Amino acid sequence: DGDRYLLGGVLLVVANAAQSVAMMLYNSYLPQIAPPEERDAVSSRGWAFGYAAGALVLIANLILYTAHDSFGLSESAAVRICLASAGLWWGAFALIPLRRLRDRRTPAREAAGTGWKQLAATIRDMRRHPLTLAFLLAYLVYNDGIQTVITQASVYGSEELGLGQSTLIVAVLLVQVLAVVGALALGRLARTYGAKRTILGSLVAWTATLAAGYFLPAGAPVWFFVLAAGIGLVLGGSQALSRSLFSQLVPPGKEAEYFSAYELSDRGMSWLGPLLFGLTYQLTGSYRDAIISLVAFFVLGFVLLARVPVRRAIGDAGNPVPERI
Repeated sequence: DGDRYLLGGVLLVVANAAQSVAMMLYNSYLPQIAPPEERDAVSSRGWAFGYAAGALVLIANLILYTAHDSFGLSESAAVRICLASAGLWWGAFALIPLRRLRDRRTPAREAAGTGWKQLAATIRDMRRHPLTLAFLLAYLVYNDGIQTVITQASVYGSEELGLGQSTLIVAVLLVQVLAVVGALALGRLARTYGAKRTILGSLVAWTATLAAGYFLPAGAPVWFFVLAAGIGLVLGGSQALSRSLFSQLVPPGKEAEYFSAYELSDRGMSWLGPLLFGLTYQLTGSYRDAIISLVAFFVLGFVLLARVPVRRAIGDAGNPVPERI
């Protein structure tokens, strides 16, 4: 508070940067702890557990925030406790990988080229695997659409549909809960149809969900909940299967390097969707037009992913090709 907002801004940047590094390392463990035929299921369960646990702490935070007077707290104090609980949550669960996961050491001479030099070396190496880069491009496009829907759905609900804060909070919880179901369900579908086909199917579902969202009536919370349910069902599975499919395209021994590029695609280009959303609103004055404009990311992502021969890409990366992919 007061003049300490600059400190808050710096801490926000540090926290987001640290989270990106943590997610990169977390993702890079997948090829080391799960054989190729189990990665879709393991990745799906990981996302499902994450959304389930996130829903629990979110519910606890919402109870504290909405009933802060009952706990003898001011609104500001309740917000501070909620924020601190997120940090404690991360810190507590970080003890599990620290104690249970083994670190595969890299010889010092190989680790000497760190930072930007290492990133440049990784990019040069990735040029030897153009099909892996082709998947990353497709992921960059459709994931940007996913991230924008997540961040702008509440804006659409409040500004265009005229929904209250309590409705939006319930919708967020609904997305969290159904993302668990969606991650597990799409993981099971991947066993039958393969990860690539299941992801392509999820992109069709994303497109249909946004199209339905365009026609939602204003002031109707029930239909907004239906939209939230649709988002939740495809959200977790899209993320989980994208991670597991990319893990098949990473050359052995380069997991952390390649997943850093994967995380860069996830975080580093996530401004394109909000830019399109904002520009469309500025030009048309309609949030409905802004939300439907995001369909472009899913259509283009579908086309780019459909053109990637994943079996050949897995073989070119030096990995065994699973029976169903």
